[in-house]
Amino acid sequence: MRRRLRFALLAVLALSLLGLLLAAPDYVRGLSLVLRATGRHGGWAGTLTSWRTQPVEVTELQVPSRHGPLRARFYRPREHRGHTVVLTSGVHADGIDEPRLVMLARALATEGVPVLTPEPVDLLRYEITPRLTDMVEDAATWTASQPNLAPDGKVSLFGISFSGGLSVVAAGRPGLKDKVAATLSFGGHGDLSRVLAFLCTGVKPDGQRLKPHDYGVVVILLNVAGQLVPPEQVEPLREAIRTFLRASHLTLTDPQRAEETFAEARRMQARLPEPAARLMGSVNTRDVAALGPLLLPYVQSFAADASLSPERSPPPVAPVYLLHGADDTVIPAIESALLRQALEPHTEVHRLATPLITHAEFDPKTGIVDILKLIALWSGLLSE
Repeated sequence: MRRRLRFALLAVLALSLLGLLLAAPDYVRGLSLVLRATGRHGGWAGTLTSWRTQPVEVTELQVPSRHGPLRARFYRPREHRGHTVVLTSGVHADGIDEPRLVMLARALATEGVPVLTPEPVDLLRYEITPRLTDMVEDAATWTASQPNLAPDGKVSLFGISFSGGLSVVAAGRPGLKDKVAATLSFGGHGDLSRVLAFLCTGVKPDGQRLKPHDYGVVVILLNVAGQLVPPEQVEPLREAIRTFLRASHLTLTDPQRAEETFAEARRMQARLPEPAARLMGSVNTRDVAALGPLLLPYVQSFAADASLSPERSPPPVAPVYLLHGADDTVIPAIESALLRQALEPHTEVHRLATPLITHAEFDPKTGIVDILKLIALWSGLLSE
């Protein structure tokens, strides 16, 4: 009797789940996307993601911008569902070839979402400039104007890391009014000077302390090097810093090459004169405590342009989704909480801070509740 009752209950649950999936296709897309991104490919998860798989055609493009043409890549699914996404990477020398960006673009396209990944050139050099926001805006405007890329004349903007905040700024510009369906800031900032101050001090806006990641501090040094060393030392120092940053990226994919590249960064330090050699020494030893106080006086002027901070720019009209790693040490999660407060009087905002994300990448070692929350956020975003 108990066995028949248990079987009947399981049958009811299965039918209820099937009804939910059929009635909420965006939930299914969100579920499938999260399963792909978190590496859950076995068992029932593998069955679902395989069932959802569709062919994706990838083409190389040139996108016009006011600062010159941008290299770009378009991921075209066989079945088009939803608005085309303009997906911009974080600060990374690999640009549109960065493996995690490619994985996310393919995962979205497999779910029927066309994706354009533009390559703002300043990001390749680890430089954070007001030109970046222009390039994101220009890429989105151009994509929305191409019937073969965005048939309905609308796009969604997805930005990773610092490009998340810049995408929110671009979405609020008059040139994109009525052309943006939604914006996603994935590990992005609300106020750039506030983030840079945290990276230099380890103190969050609420007064709590958190050890900042050396990556962000090193990026600041690269950007303000011209104010710390003589003119003839600026580019040699920046090239050594870029070598260190490339080595940091390689630790995720090729540990042996990473060690070789770190060694090259140390050799470059040995060839630098003072004071560049001392600064590069702090980079190579990841001495955030030494670099932070040196960089802090230059943070405000470096981040002064309003186009670098969504909290100091016109808010978007379309919904904004803020996805953040709960323990992010590059751009702390309080940034998206403060950005939500700034935007909510004007904009519909959805925010999730989750342990499922580190900075701007997925961490599969987490529980089912956090996965369900992430699925709900992606489902809402994909339904816009």
